[in-house]
Amino acid sequence: MNLKAAYHSGRLSQYLLWLACAAGVVGLLLSRAVVALSPAVGVLAVLLNPNLRAGFRQYLHNGAARRAALLYGLLLFSALYTTDWPAWRHETYRLLPWLAVPLAFTAAVPLSRRQRLAVGSLFVFGTALVALATLGQYLLHPAAANLAFRMGQSLPSITHIFHIHFAVMLTLAFFSGFWLSREPLMRPWRRWTLRLAALTAALVLHVLAYRTGLFSLYMVLLVEALWLIFRRRWWLGAGLLLLLAAAPWLAYQTLAPVRERVNSTLYDVSQYEQGHDINELSLSRRLVAWQSALTVARQNPVLGVGPADAEAAMMRQYDWRDFGMKRQNRVMIHNQYLHFLVGGGLLGLGLWLLLLLGPLTQPAARHNPYIRSFLLVMATAMLVDSLLEVQIGYNLFVFGYGFLVVAAERHRQLASLPLV
Repeated sequence: MNLKAAYHSGRLSQYLLWLACAAGVVGLLLSRAVVALSPAVGVLAVLLNPNLRAGFRQYLHNGAARRAALLYGLLLFSALYTTDWPAWRHETYRLLPWLAVPLAFTAAVPLSRRQRLAVGSLFVFGTALVALATLGQYLLHPAAANLAFRMGQSLPSITHIFHIHFAVMLTLAFFSGFWLSREPLMRPWRRWTLRLAALTAALVLHVLAYRTGLFSLYMVLLVEALWLIFRRRWWLGAGLLLLLAAAPWLAYQTLAPVRERVNSTLYDVSQYEQGHDINELSLSRRLVAWQSALTVARQNPVLGVGPADAEAAMMRQYDWRDFGMKRQNRVMIHNQYLHFLVGGGLLGLGLWLLLLLGPLTQPAARHNPYIRSFLLVMATAMLVDSLLEVQIGYNLFVFGYGFLVVAAERHRQLASLPLV
C-alpha cells in the first residue's frame, strides 16, 4: 500500500497514533525526551486523518476530553490574578497535553483492538523488565539498601524513575497484566507471561517496600473485593479479603525492607506528633506540608492563589511558620487534591474531581476493569503525592486518561451512531 492509499484509508493516521502510544510507553520507562515527543506524534496522526472534520466533532462531543480542556482552561483563567508570570507561562506550555492527548484519541483514526492490547502488553512487560533489573540492583547490595529504607529513603528504578512514580507504574502493571491475561484474543502463552509479569510487579513492590505503591495496591484490591461482594460473587470477594488480611502480615514477617519501612514510618509519625526535629523525615515533612497547604487554602477558598503561584504561596507560609524546618527541607504539598485546592480553590478542586472520578459515575466506565483500576490507583496515590506536578507523573496520568477514558468514551459514541 503506497503512502497516498495509506492516507485515504486512514491506516497512516492509525499507525502514527499507535507509534505515539508505543513512544509514550517506552518514554515513561526509559527516556523523558521520547515521552515528550509522543503528544506531537499523536497530533500529527490527527492531521493525517482523512475524515479530520468528523474527528474534530468527536473531540468537541467527548465529555472526557472536555473535562481535560476545562482543567487547562482554569490555568488560562488564572492569568487574571496570577503574580508569577514566568511560572504561569511555563505551566501553559507544560500542560498542553491536557489538550493534545485527548485530541489524539478522539480525532485520529482509532486503534484496533489488537493494537490496543499490544500497547497494554508493552507497558506490562516493559515495567516488569525494569522491575526485575531494579530488583537485581537491590540484591547486589541488600544491606546498604535496607539501611536506606530504615532512614526513610527509597530505591529509584534502574532507569532513574523516581521511586513514587515507579511504584505507581508497578501497581498499574499488576492490574493491567491481570486484566489483559483474561482477554479472549490473547494466546495461552501470552496469558501466562502477562500473569507472570503482573506477579513480578507486585513482588518488586513488596521487596523494595514502596509505600505509595503498596498503599495503592491494597486499597484498590479492597475496592475490588467489595465490588465482587456487591455483585454477589461472595466466595471470590471473601477470598480476596482474606488475602488482603494475610498478605501484609506475611510481608512484614518475611521481608526485611517491609519491616524497615513500617518501623521507619511509625518513628517518622511519632517524631511529628511529639514536635521533634523532622528535617530528615519524609512523612513528617509531608504532614507539615498538608497543614501549611490547608492554611493557604483557607485564605483563598474560591479561586485559590493560582496554579502557577502555589509554590510561592507555600514558601511564604513556611516563612510565617516553619515547624523548625530548614529552608532546604521545606517540601511542596505532596497531595494532588490539596494542590488543586491551593492553586485553584474550590473551583479547581471541583474540576479535578470531575475529571478524576466523574467517569466512575457512568456504568460503562465503572464496569470497565481497565478504567476502574487506572482511576482508583491514581486517585489513591494522589492522596500522598502531587503526581501531576512532576513531568513523568503528569505524562503517566494524561496518557492513561487518554488511552483508556477518552478512547472508551469515543468508542461508545461511535457504537451509538446510526448505520447509514
